[in-house]
Amino acid sequence: MRSDPVDGVDRVDPVDRVLAEGIPADRGMGAILAQYMRSLAAHGEECTPAELEQLGVIALDLAGACLAGRPGAGDELSDEGLTRALPARIDAFIGHNLGDPELSPSAVAARHGISLRRLQLLFRERGESVAAAIRRRRLERCREDLSDPGQLTVPVHTVALRWGFTNASVFSRLFRETYGASPSEFRRAAVARPDRDDTPDPLTP
Repeated sequence: MRSDPVDGVDRVDPVDRVLAEGIPADRGMGAILAQYMRSLAAHGEECTPAELEQLGVIALDLAGACLAGRPGAGDELSDEGLTRALPARIDAFIGHNLGDPELSPSAVAARHGISLRRLQLLFRERGESVAAAIRRRRLERCREDLSDPGQLTVPVHTVALRWGFTNASVFSRLFRETYGASPSEFRRAAVARPDRDDTPDPLTP
């Protein structure tokens, strides 16, 4: 827990104060969150990275609902504290909605009650635009699926559509620009590797 001495008095961060309070796990939202987390721990290894990301979003939403329901949470969580939590909420929202073709910077800003300009400023600090971040994460999900031997029978355009790309030619161009090969070429090289590991690029010598 962080505290900043002011005039000789420790000022406890209001966000830390809310987080430091226990959440009852035997009733209400706390019980739902506890059961969900136990289930996630028991079966998480059976899920794909994309599924785990979606499950993580649900966990964050449940945890947020629990904290929001704590007595005095609205007073403790100042605008500053909410602002610090905003990037994580935005990242989680984007990850959960990558498959939605309507996902756009405007939709993200509207969902979080902020202006498009403010959203763009948040991402500018990361050196990446909102649209570029959405596109990159979609391409990463497509790359992951195309590297999966279990999805060889899934057409490339279906993989693209699954992650929000509605135009096959645009997807193919973006994929080639990013990974140096067409989606089909990438898939053939990936599944042909004897020692599969998604970390290195399968087209790298």
